[in-house]
Amino acid sequence: MIGSIVVEAIVYDPQSLKEKRSVLKSVITRIRQRYNVSIVESDFQDVWQRTEWSIISVGTAKTQAEKELQKALAIIDNHPNLEITNVSWEWL
Repeated sequence: MIGSIVVEAIVYDPQSLKEKRSVLKSVITRIRQRYNVSIVESDFQDVWQRTEWSIISVGTAKTQAEKELQKALAIIDNHPNLEITNVSWEWL
């Protein structure tokens, strides 16, 4: 089972794209190290205070893939400089 989520978020306090990328890089690194998912910034690369990630998980069962995606989502949700504005789920 393949699970995919697209997460849109607001990034608080960056004064440049460099600062935004620093925040995003720390989140992406933490997610990749802890969970069996692929994550990429898929939109808003040139906007300071907005981002969109695509996160994919592959598992033998839907519940396994969903747990991994939920844990990745929790890291984003608990970050002090990020606020999730939209999450779209898709199953293949």
